[in-house]
Amino acid sequence: MPTVLITGATAGIGEAAVHAFADSGWHVVATGRRADRLAALKSDMVHTLEFDIRDEAARDAALASMPEPFAKIDLLINNAGLARGLEKAQDADLDNWKTMVDTNVTAMMSITHKLLPMLIKRKGAIINLGSVAGSYVYPAGNVYAGTKAFVNHFSLALRADLHGTGVRVTSIEPGMVETEFMTVRTGGDRDASDKLYAGVHPMTPEDIAETLLWVATLPPHLNINRLELMPVNQDFAGFAVHREG
Repeated sequence: MPTVLITGATAGIGEAAVHAFADSGWHVVATGRRADRLAALKSDMVHTLEFDIRDEAARDAALASMPEPFAKIDLLINNAGLARGLEKAQDADLDNWKTMVDTNVTAMMSITHKLLPMLIKRKGAIINLGSVAGSYVYPAGNVYAGTKAFVNHFSLALRADLHGTGVRVTSIEPGMVETEFMTVRTGGDRDASDKLYAGVHPMTPEDIAETLLWVATLPPHLNINRLELMPVNQDFAGFAVHREG
């Protein structure tokens, strides 16, 4: 029975992925910061680890504590990530930028590096949650878009380095998915979140979770390099033009 470790498992895509994989017979290691939400996920198929993905010491201690059969990871899903702020670069809060880099880039590559020896030994897989923002930038996307461009390209670079090991690497790059994303980005503004998704018929966390499960259960000789998904009502917009006078 395979085991998957999912970061950022207490909400949105991560939470939906925990349920999708556990329901499909996988052992799941669900990580996150919110103890109450982790407690709600725990089951015979789900082992939970409470730590901040940016805290390497806490992460290593938690990973070292995992019991059998959860200790041998076959699939790493790097889902933890966030956006902070809606200001243009010249007005942005530098601390928000640093938080996004620390979470979306540094912590993601750190846990990947930590688990690579095991994943290579087990001929496992890595699925990284990128974003269409990594390919199609937009005003006020600035550092968030930059971090997701890193995730998208880091995935391809891992794929190149892991050639011959049997380890599969995929970048999943969603567009609009209705989660807590906008509420977190705005510091708790639920109205802003509702306005963003109103009338769009956005994708759901379950849509992405089912995609993750599909990629994970393909035959081991197949690799999905990149997979971009958008709701029908979202598009990669045209160029913006500013006219003077």
